[in-house]
Amino acid sequence: MGRTVRYVRFASRGEVVDEAVGAVEKGRKPKVVLGVSGGIAAYKACELLRRLTESGHDVRVVPTESALHFVGAATWSALSGHPVSTEVWSDVHEVPHVRIGQGADLVVVAPATADMLAKAAHGLADDLLTNTLLTARCPVVFAPAMHTEMWEHPATQENVTTLRRRGAVVIEPAVGRLTGVDTGKGRLPEPGEIFEVCRRVLAGGGAEADLAGRHVVVSAGGTREPLDPVRFLGNRSSGKQGYALARTAAARGARVTLIAANAALPDPAGVDVVPVGTAVQLREAVLKAAADADAVVMAAAVADFRPATYAAGKIKKKDGLEPEPITLVRNPDILAEIAGDRPRAGQVVVGFAAETDDVLANGRAKLERKGCDLLVVNEVGERKTFGAEENEAVVLGSDGSETPVPHGPKEALADIVWNLVSRRLA
Repeated sequence: MGRTVRYVRFASRGEVVDEAVGAVEKGRKPKVVLGVSGGIAAYKACELLRRLTESGHDVRVVPTESALHFVGAATWSALSGHPVSTEVWSDVHEVPHVRIGQGADLVVVAPATADMLAKAAHGLADDLLTNTLLTARCPVVFAPAMHTEMWEHPATQENVTTLRRRGAVVIEPAVGRLTGVDTGKGRLPEPGEIFEVCRRVLAGGGAEADLAGRHVVVSAGGTREPLDPVRFLGNRSSGKQGYALARTAAARGARVTLIAANAALPDPAGVDVVPVGTAVQLREAVLKAAADADAVVMAAAVADFRPATYAAGKIKKKDGLEPEPITLVRNPDILAEIAGDRPRAGQVVVGFAAETDDVLANGRAKLERKGCDLLVVNEVGERKTFGAEENEAVVLGSDGSETPVPHGPKEALADIVWNLVSRRLA
């Protein structure tokens, strides 16, 4: 019988998730298998291991033989507190090639080389790690790392598609410096962001990756409309809610494009990040990404207006004179444009409404005016929502539904939004 883990509380960053129901007894540390395959990025897995163990997970490292050329068995054993082996012939009486996978709540392979992805996709089992992948009945996360040409090769892409179709979470690699002087897509995401994906997958209790095979677009942050080279009109949005939406969608198997407006946050693992500054730039990026998207979630705080003119030099203060009035013009209404002319049939569009008074009344009016499927309505202010780790909202549906989201982590709101989106996509 399969083992089911379902977590009923969202843990904050680094906090131990210990409230479980189902077949895992309360208070037991979640068991994680950290697979490490033979790539130069193997050294980064040490940091992922540290984060997992320090946040209360019982981690067993299963490297490949090639991985030990980069980080030795003694290091993995010392950091995890468990013996390390690469083959099925060690401790045969304990049947490790079966038991390790059977007992896991999560298996994460970081880095996952092109060779490892191919073996996993085709069900090969020539060492302890590949045997563990075949026997695991828990969620599996792959964090690929390889040169750009290897990642883009049709064989690798077909293997990734196969793994995702079977329910595995394959994180998109990051873009950056690779081995030697090469730069491109294929870099292992930062360990802290891989940890966040693992934590979100565990928090989902091993539920099916209901967004697997879907492309979703999320906007985040706040646009800035320049007045002169040093000043701009902006807002207090930090981007944290949009980033939580992006992380959660990636953990649920989606391919995620994050349009980030002035957000000083680390790129979420497995997410393609497109940085923008102004509302016009955000519109261009969203329209381009939405062309093949199954869902578009407009969580960014987009400026309604921008200065009509831009001063090429800093506007100077003149003694004894009042400043010249600033004339504003309207910015494009991106949400209404996307909702009214959807580039793809069946596309789900979600908007956000930040209100300071008559929150629900204004939200219902905005939902009807914009024409989107869902509208997340929350009350904002100088010390409310913006920049905070928590949020509270009501999700209004075009079908007349209302889904209240009590005060809690922004991840909790993100999960509810994707639950509602997933139902509409289904």
